[in-house]
Amino acid sequence: MKFLRVVIALLTFASLVSTIAPLRAADLAVSEGVVFERGLEFANPDNQHLQLDLARPEKGEGPFPAIVCIHGGGFRAGTRDGYDKLCLTLAQHGYVAVTVTYRLAPAYQFPAAVQDCKAAVRWLRANAAKYHLDPARIGTMGGSAGGHLALFLGVTAGEPSFEGEGHLDQSSAVNCVVSYYGPSDFTQSYGKSVDAHEVLPLFFGGNLEQKRREHIVGSPLYWVTPKAAPTLCIHGTQDKYVAHEQAVWMVDRLKASAVEAELLTLEGAGHGFKDADAEKADAAMLAFFDRHLKPAGK
Repeated sequence: MKFLRVVIALLTFASLVSTIAPLRAADLAVSEGVVFERGLEFANPDNQHLQLDLARPEKGEGPFPAIVCIHGGGFRAGTRDGYDKLCLTLAQHGYVAVTVTYRLAPAYQFPAAVQDCKAAVRWLRANAAKYHLDPARIGTMGGSAGGHLALFLGVTAGEPSFEGEGHLDQSSAVNCVVSYYGPSDFTQSYGKSVDAHEVLPLFFGGNLEQKRREHIVGSPLYWVTPKAAPTLCIHGTQDKYVAHEQAVWMVDRLKASAVEAELLTLEGAGHGFKDADAEKADAAMLAFFDRHLKPAGK
């Protein structure tokens, strides 16, 4: 019996270590040359112990540019590990990449998710030396709800009400944004999305009629200024959850403010890209980040 208890204790310890120690990229069936760390706490609002997973090049000159990846799920679901593979891929291309947990609705309403994502950006800057990243070159990307949050980070740098907690001596600004089918104007979502009537009242604490101001404040479109970050929006024309026009409006508003903005429209694609559409979107994302986050010649 004593022997059994010892074995159980050792197995428990091994399991714990495996969740906090750096892992080689080979543990996730990718090429060598990448270090991967799970479960790094970056903020603790309301005792929620928010964590991120981080992938980085094992070798190289550095400091490396960084990318914050933000998962989707209608602000009420989803987990950061859905972007683990993407982070490993980005690390293979010379980035320090993190995928982050943020507080979800309905327990936590807007702007909690925004504050958490900004806290992750500040954590990266505070730990730049440790992870060999360049605090002056940080981008962000996300899909669906994560696309909205990425867009929001790109247009609200320095806005005090969205900063939240953790490393407030650091900036939460990002240098560029890639949004995969992220909404930009929630006041136009009802009736044009199959689940807006379910999702948005949870996120804002009421529907458009009850919480119109919150829907406006929570829409990236209304925060665009000439100081916004360069942005790439990628959207399918057959998206039933977030209408393609949401990306059109965002890109047009950014361009009208003299901000570099691009729209990659995928004809016939829905919400969540597959096969050739996914390959085209990911190639465009990587090219956009390379252009904005890597010095010429590197």
